[in-house]
Parts: sequence; C-alpha cells; structure tokens
Amino acid sequence: MKSVRENSGRKGREGASRRKPEAQPSEAPEPTEEAPAASPPPGGEAAWAYEVAHPDADQDLAPVVGKNLRRLRIQRGLSLERLSKASGVSRAMLGQIELGQSAPTINVLWKIARALDLPFSALISNSGGAGTRLMRALQAKRLTSHDGRFTSRALFPFDEPRRVEFYELTLKAQSEEQADAHPPGTMENLIVTRGTLEMEIGADHHLLATGDAILFEADKPHVYRNVGTEDITMYLVMSYAEEVG
Repeated sequence: MKSVRENSGRKGREGASRRKPEAQPSEAPEPTEEAPAASPPPGGEAAWAYEVAHPDADQDLAPVVGKNLRRLRIQRGLSLERLSKASGVSRAMLGQIELGQSAPTINVLWKIARALDLPFSALISNSGGAGTRLMRALQAKRLTSHDGRFTSRALFPFDEPRRVEFYELTLKAQSEEQADAHPPGTMENLIVTRGTLEMEIGADHHLLATGDAILFEADKPHVYRNVGTEDITMYLVMSYAEEVG
C-alpha cells in the first residue's frame, strides 16, 4: 500500500524531467486534493510516508483497529507515550487510531504489532476479545462425567487464546468429582451458589455452604464432593500461568 506522500513525490519528479505523455486508460489521474510535496507535516518525510493512509484505505477497519489497539495497550500497561517510543509511531497518530479517526497503513500496523509482541492479525480481528459475544444457554456445550453426575458448562469462547476460563458446574447429591493436578501456577476461584460442597485439596478438607467461596492452587489433585441431599451449583474461574488455546 502506497502512502499519499509516496504517490505525490513520484509524480512530481517525473513531471520535472520529461514531457507529460498522452493519457492512457491505465494511468491514474493527476492528484487534485493531495497535500503538496513541499509542505510535509512535523516529523519530516518519513513520518508522513508511514503514518498517513491512502485515501482509498478501508475506513471500516479504523474502528476495529482502534478498539483492539486500546484494549491491547491497556492490557500491557502501556501509555501512549511508551508505545510511541517502542513502535516509532507518533503519540498523536496512536491517539487518532484508538479513536477510530485514522485508518493506519500496513506499515504502521506492523510497527505497532512488533512493539506489542503480537501477530498482525490481533489488531485487525473482529473477534480477539473486542465487541460482544453472546452465548445462548440452549446452544452451550456441556461436558459431563462418565456417570452423568457432574456437569461443566464453559461460559467463554473456545476459539481465542486465553489465560482465564469461566465455568458453571453442577454436582448431583451424594456424588463426587475427582480432578487431576493442573499445570503449575494454575489457580481456581470457586463460589457455591446452591447446596453444600466439601472440597478436598491434597490433604486439606474444606466445607463450603451456599455463598461461600474458595481460592486455591490447583496444581495438586483435588476433589469436589456433594455430601448433601440437593444438587450443587457453583461457578469456577480458572487462571493459568501461561496462555492456552
């Protein structure tokens, strides 16, 4: 993709060295509204060449890139100033991109992606965590134990990399579910919303009534046990040390 500056500069040099040929169907018309080559913005020609998108650039992509950039920058704890220094893209341009006011060139997107240590697609994807994902209960996929007494429903999309997962769990009366140790650094944060749960974590035992919550290191075998007469409903947030998916 060529920038406005690159296109106008090329035509200016050619016009000074030779007579203008007769127009051909394949040739582009003379520029009319492009910025003059003699008046580059602050920052010099290099800044103009890589920061300004061609007028024909897809403007529909601007709000998508803006939302993704702001979300990813904040996730990494970066200010606009720090990202500007890391990427070589001006702070003003980064701000305009985040607001959806500027359609960046491919060159700019590559610079930003490298600075964030992300694939190029993370900035232009419509999924990638941006927007809204509605997961209907009737369309949910549920995992069930071999005896059908323990059910797990994922409350997050499986098609994206993640470090956190959210589940709805149900455990029938007088039954238990044994869980193997998860990778080192895995944490489980669980709350009981109905029933009474007995948690066995290694050699430790904990009794949780309705409304009780527990946070524990899940890198050791653990057991969910229902010793009551009613089914248990609980919600679990699982956090991994490294990205999965």
